Amino acid sequence: MPAFCSRREFIAGLALVASVPRAMAQAAPAYPTRPIQLIVPYPAGGAVDLTARLVAESLRQQFGQTVVVENRPGANGMVGAAGVARAAPDGYTLLMAPREVFGINPILLPQHALDWRKDFTYAGIVATGPYVLVVNPGLNVKTLAELVALARTRELAYASFGKGSMAHLNIEALCRGFGLKMTHVPYRGAPPAVMAVATGEVALTIATPPAALSLMQDGRVRAIAVGGAKRLPQLPDVPTTTELGVAGDPLISNYFGLAAPAGTPAAIIDKLAAETARALASPDASAKLQANGLIPASGSPKAMTDSVAGDIEHFGRLIRELDIKIE
Repeated sequence: MPAFCSRREFIAGLALVASVPRAMAQAAPAYPTRPIQLIVPYPAGGAVDLTARLVAESLRQQFGQTVVVENRPGANGMVGAAGVARAAPDGYTLLMAPREVFGINPILLPQHALDWRKDFTYAGIVATGPYVLVVNPGLNVKTLAELVALARTRELAYASFGKGSMAHLNIEALCRGFGLKMTHVPYRGAPPAVMAVATGEVALTIATPPAALSLMQDGRVRAIAVGGAKRLPQLPDVPTTTELGVAGDPLISNYFGLAAPAGTPAAIIDKLAAETARALASPDASAKLQANGLIPASGSPKAMTDSVAGDIEHFGRLIRELDIKIE
């Protein structure tokens, strides 16, 4: 074998050797290397807040980095969501938000809302939560049929989490299905909306179980129906809208999804999705979610992207049919 090489081979060899340290210098450090901020665009105490804190603690254990949950309520979730959309797409500012932030706001608030295609990269749906229809016990109604009968004799007021929120749209759809008219009273988030029912400021609302369970247990609100086809283990005696024969199931379940600013590297999104799914697969995390009426989802980035696209179509049609507008 000859002990020499051609000039071309020699130059190629030098280039290869020189590229090694350059590639090593350019290689990004393993994510994450510093604390992560997880924004929740609603007040503390609701279902999305509970889910975010559970995920944050699980990610902290897996990543070895602090994950700080920060509540930034306002404008039906838009304040917190906008802050994340404007953040650097480096995986250190994330958004945990309910369905309405991604699939309702872009339709309801086109002049202000963020663009669901251009402003976010989706990491996956973390959990789903069926809504529970709760009423003030002073109404003396124990079933949906009795509530409908009462609402036909006088106009009731209901609470929502804000104009155009899931509670607003679902209850308006329920009213339309039964030919009812009710007065809408918006509140800033689910906990104050449920508390308004407990104090008698309004007659009813819907909420995910974490926002209402303690008041149910204290007898300050009464659950009369659950959205979907399956009863909740925590409320085995409360029938579902499917059982009650409600057409179209107007109490559409909520979900809580994890998103990052658009442009966040796919490797980071995939790692977040994988680690979140691993966290939710643990018996402890799953039990904590289910104890609060939530169902672990661990959806993929693509599944969440497809879900948001479907919501834009579905809720857009509902908003137009109900003629809901925000000035």
